[in-house]
Amino acid sequence: MEGVLGFLSSIPWWVWVLILLALVAIRDVFFQKAHTISHNYPIVGHLRYFLESIGPEMRQYFVANNREELPFNRIERGWIYASAKKENNYEGFGTDRDIYAHHHIFINNAMIPFKLPENHPNTIDKTFLPCAKVMGAFNKRKKPYRPASIINVSAMSFGSLSAKAIESLNKGVKMADAYHNTGEGGLSPYHSNGGDVVFHFGTGYFGVRAKDGSFSMKKMIKLVEENPFIRAIEVKLSQGAKPGKGGVLPGKKISPEIAKIRHVEVGKDVLSPPNHSAFSNVPEMVDFIEDIAEATGLPVGIKAAIGKLDQWKELADIMEKTGRGPDFITVDGGEGGTGAAPPSFADHVSLPWVYGFSDLYKLFKDKGLTERIVFIGSGKLGFPAKAAMAFAMGADCINVAREAMMSIGCIQAQICHTNRCPSGVATQSKWLQNGIDPTLKSARLAQYFKTFRKELIEITHAVGYEHPCQFKMSDIEINVDDHNLSKELSRTYMYEKTPVPFNGMQALKDCLYLGGAKVK
Repeated sequence: MEGVLGFLSSIPWWVWVLILLALVAIRDVFFQKAHTISHNYPIVGHLRYFLESIGPEMRQYFVANNREELPFNRIERGWIYASAKKENNYEGFGTDRDIYAHHHIFINNAMIPFKLPENHPNTIDKTFLPCAKVMGAFNKRKKPYRPASIINVSAMSFGSLSAKAIESLNKGVKMADAYHNTGEGGLSPYHSNGGDVVFHFGTGYFGVRAKDGSFSMKKMIKLVEENPFIRAIEVKLSQGAKPGKGGVLPGKKISPEIAKIRHVEVGKDVLSPPNHSAFSNVPEMVDFIEDIAEATGLPVGIKAAIGKLDQWKELADIMEKTGRGPDFITVDGGEGGTGAAPPSFADHVSLPWVYGFSDLYKLFKDKGLTERIVFIGSGKLGFPAKAAMAFAMGADCINVAREAMMSIGCIQAQICHTNRCPSGVATQSKWLQNGIDPTLKSARLAQYFKTFRKELIEITHAVGYEHPCQFKMSDIEINVDDHNLSKELSRTYMYEKTPVPFNGMQALKDCLYLGGAKVK
């Protein structure tokens, strides 16, 4: 035995390398049949697969220019990272964006900007920017809610995101006076760190699910009673990534903790169907919304990606005739989506936000319903100029998902669906999550929100207004071709936004319902 060990130890390292390569070559040629390239080109063929695997990272850092990448280019990511870290987020020597490109946004500034009077809320706090409308005010809900921030965290579930990521987001929204949408995975302990919460559920009814998979009003009432920081309830009809498609949560991913939160069985696959079982048509949906609002006292809204409008017209007719219906509508764009989806859905099903929102807003405006609804925009709107456009089109708040993820460390690796997220944000791997410090990351989320609000306020003042709700369609132009063909939003999308009642920022600060009936 000693002789054999001695012989093996005497073999040079480079011989061991040759032996290993020979074994790989034998395997490639004689045993594996799955990959033609490595069979025909043993050893060298593996290099091709390695380069393919790191291709996105190579292009992201060494090949693509600053404005070239999707879904978020390097300049956009850099602005979020710098804003979150309270670093210099300016750019020098002029813009490197092609300002003549299709759909470039132009904001028409006033000759003389809005001047803040003494003791104005924004002279005291440069980031104070609440929603100009109150959720549930028109329908006289028992617990109306005025979001204390116009930018908030969009629907992202615990399970899709890691525990530490959810904890960081919730602690961050508390610091920023914003709200945190739970996503359809249910209310977890990580959503319970002091931030306002909008409870969101879809066709799986996770968190309010009966044993047979149907909706349980009893569980909904109990959830709201036990968690007074839940300020509103959102019913998901569809989402930008995969509208009209359900999902499967594999049993191997259902830990005892997730099973408890979602009210499902450990280790058993759970199907989220494309349709709700609690209602099957628009009148039944309105009844469902009203039943939840009556039972909980909270404002209730719906979230959807927009496509065909016939059922939306039916909803508007019902709301006009009966005075009943959702308190808020979250419009998701087809370009949005943190959830995994087939490319055929992610690329082609549902309209981009600007098209979907403009179609829907026009429909409700024609019925005289826009003043009673809080419109929330969701779909790559987490940048001040895009938000200004959204407000000019009729949005009252915006929700951000991927932008919020980036503020706490996401690097756009685009492998969220593999459970191998290198930043620990979109994975259930305990090891990868260890890189997230919720104390640090929550501060960065809060700082991103505050920087965003500060810059949006500054843009608003440059246009001559006090609050973004005052933006008009004529204040924004969008490129069609050259400037002779660029159009104001009102001529591009063929409607005028309904003016939002606004009596000054101080009135919003003094509002009883600001931040959920809290005294600020």
